[in-house]
Amino acid sequence: MTASATRAAAPIDLHDVTVFDAGIPHDAFAEMRAADGLTWTPDSDEHGQGFWSVTRHRELVDVSRNTDVFSSEVGHIQIYDIDPDALPARASMIDLDPPVHTRLRRLVSSAFTPRHVQSYEAAIRTRVIDCLDRLVADGGGDWVSTVAAPIPIGVICDLMGVPEADHDFMIELSDYLVAGTSNDPLEPTAYGNTTDLRLLPFNSPAAHGMSEYARKLGDERRRQPADDLITRLIEAEVEGERLTDDEFTNFFRLMIFAGNETTRSSMAHLALHMRQFGAEFERARANPDLLGPIADEIIRYSSAILYFRRTVTQRVHLGGTDLAPGDKVVMWYAGANFDETVFDDPLAFRADREQVPAHVAFGGGGAHFCLGASLARLEISILVEEILERDLRLDIGEPTFVPSNFVNGIEHLPVTVL
Repeated sequence: MTASATRAAAPIDLHDVTVFDAGIPHDAFAEMRAADGLTWTPDSDEHGQGFWSVTRHRELVDVSRNTDVFSSEVGHIQIYDIDPDALPARASMIDLDPPVHTRLRRLVSSAFTPRHVQSYEAAIRTRVIDCLDRLVADGGGDWVSTVAAPIPIGVICDLMGVPEADHDFMIELSDYLVAGTSNDPLEPTAYGNTTDLRLLPFNSPAAHGMSEYARKLGDERRRQPADDLITRLIEAEVEGERLTDDEFTNFFRLMIFAGNETTRSSMAHLALHMRQFGAEFERARANPDLLGPIADEIIRYSSAILYFRRTVTQRVHLGGTDLAPGDKVVMWYAGANFDETVFDDPLAFRADREQVPAHVAFGGGGAHFCLGASLARLEISILVEEILERDLRLDIGEPTFVPSNFVNGIEHLPVTVL
């Protein structure tokens, strides 16, 4: 293990979810980016081995694109350590390295190409309009439960083949998966769980609930196939073999969580951006060509997923720090997306900001670049477009953030239609 005593310590305890109570701690990340090398967070009795933080854009991209040296599969992809026997039990596509990751990704990648995503526009717009109409009819409400949550879960559930009547249940389970990283976990036996929590993703029985739901829906599609991703996964073969039951349920959970939670968090932050940077949205109202760029700026500024972790497999020098096999490296997207050397005046929200080089809210490129990036951009740009077209004016209250150091989420955000 590399000696941490010779390196700069992180200025905050990144294990502690409370340091994210008011959103991204920008001052702390700026201090970490300015350090000579990577910054170190020491071992924790609760979370295990300490870790190195990558907060600069260039180095985060380097880690993302080098899966041979920085592995998703050798260790856990979250900060906390898990037992070796829990790794295969919890693994989904994002927990694996190429070539296995690549083969699994191909099973669903065609549904998320830009060409296919554009065909979803009408359905997405219908969902957006319905949610905004409901908000206006009620005179306001909770932005998250009325707008930010139902749109992305509706879209991904439509693609997967989850019935409309079960969408709220998927939101509930997804919420509790995030809560698995916070201080308010479910009872271990929730949703009928009998599995040791250490073997469940996020250490949450909600993962069991989602797996059981996936099995039930998978059985239905075996009896009656449909034109959806569930049927595609059920019928898919990887190297001549069908997905195992665990592979299928883990795939389902990943698709629901990733397709819902990240876009939902960006849509929740969108309302805060409107309150704080209203003039930039007026620019987009006057110039529809800015709908694409402002969607990416919302995604950058929100940084819905705060980090992912990798584990070092061989000696390497990164960002002024020598790393050894077994070292934990945490890529803080919430830090690199505000790198002063890449983004001019990064704390400024700009409707016309050029994304060259690109933000890393979808990852830093390489094998694990977000499969649903095009879909997320389209959903957010349509939401912004519909808000601006109807000249929706809101009195936006104070947010309640999700207690997590993994998801930059908002639980509640009161708004009143003016």
